[in-house]
Amino acid sequence: MSNWRIKFSLFLIYFVFAILLNSVGTVILQVIKNYDLTHADASVLEGYKDLPIAIVSFLVASFLPRFGFRNAMMTGLLLVTFACISMPLVPAFLTTKLLFLTVGVSFALVKVSVYSTVGLITDGRKSHASFMNTLEGIFMTGVLAGYGMFSYFVEDGNRYSQTWLDVYWPLAALAALSIVIIYFTPFDESEAHHEGSSLRDDFMDMMRLVIRPIGYIFVISAFLYVLIEQGIGTWLPTFNNEVLMLPESMSIQATSIFAATLAIGRLSAGLVMARFDWYPVLNVCVLAVGALVLISLPMAEDVIANPNVTWTDAPAAAYIFPLIGLFLAPIYPAINSAVLSALPKYQHSEMTGLIVIFSALGGTTGSVITGNVFGSLGGSTAFYLSLVPLTCILIALFFFKRETVRNQAAG
Repeated sequence: MSNWRIKFSLFLIYFVFAILLNSVGTVILQVIKNYDLTHADASVLEGYKDLPIAIVSFLVASFLPRFGFRNAMMTGLLLVTFACISMPLVPAFLTTKLLFLTVGVSFALVKVSVYSTVGLITDGRKSHASFMNTLEGIFMTGVLAGYGMFSYFVEDGNRYSQTWLDVYWPLAALAALSIVIIYFTPFDESEAHHEGSSLRDDFMDMMRLVIRPIGYIFVISAFLYVLIEQGIGTWLPTFNNEVLMLPESMSIQATSIFAATLAIGRLSAGLVMARFDWYPVLNVCVLAVGALVLISLPMAEDVIANPNVTWTDAPAAAYIFPLIGLFLAPIYPAINSAVLSALPKYQHSEMTGLIVIFSALGGTTGSVITGNVFGSLGGSTAFYLSLVPLTCILIALFFFKRETVRNQAAG
């Protein structure tokens, strides 16, 4: 296989979906104003994205090796292309819901395929961990690019302006380009097939994985991580706008700091994980995130609105709080790599299905909880609550490390 072409294809596909998946926070900010919605009403968009990811992953993860990872990626990209085109043509909150539903269905196909492919093109645990962090770093680079794209099309001061919908034309073109590139990048998927097994056997294998200690401890860790990241990422533009009193476009641009730190953190972790064991690195990361939350959120209190605010006099919290991304970044790809490296390659598709399912559920839960607390008790309180699942992650990592060692020793 020509691994560099395959890796480039995976990077590009993940870049496209990064923009779409992580536009929820920006879109929530816009639809609240465009369609006169409450915070709780707008928070359902995360569910329209994440619940289809969970459901489709559950139904098709064990089937995808038979359908073909490459075919699944092209199918997902095609669905997304048409969904993006519909946004500016039929502007409505219903269309927005359908967009994220389509993105969710498509990402389920894509993520299972991409993660399973990583196991086919890497050798060894450190190589796998390094590539996973680089892949997720490219994902966060896409998130960063997405904030820049959306802020360019947003019109400040006009709550009913829909110029922001024009961003979906270049996104549709980018998805279509990805289809062409993956079409001309075939690769050998034979190692992902479990010879002699039926579709029912493959599905039951996935069910058995979740009741094994390594399985349920992992999914708890993944669920909690995504709950934190999505809760913060989705509501950070609104936090910047309503708590830090920044203009809409500046609120979106300020959120890109969070995306940038996640990207830097994951790309850097790709180098770190190639040399060091993941467990001590992640413990340091979790403690650093907690420290930054406690340092930065008091700075967001009693901010006075300034209609002429610029980057030079923006509240310090707008710069410091997003730095948690540097330390959040390595956690998710590292635990994903650890669990996949502990399993045979023919089980990677099933395990990735569980990763996608519980990540999606964590994302929806985090967004809805944060949105409701945000609306009731304020943005600072909503973000302080991230310390609770953060503490639970620290505990879960201890047991997860123990189970990965046991699993590797057993086989």
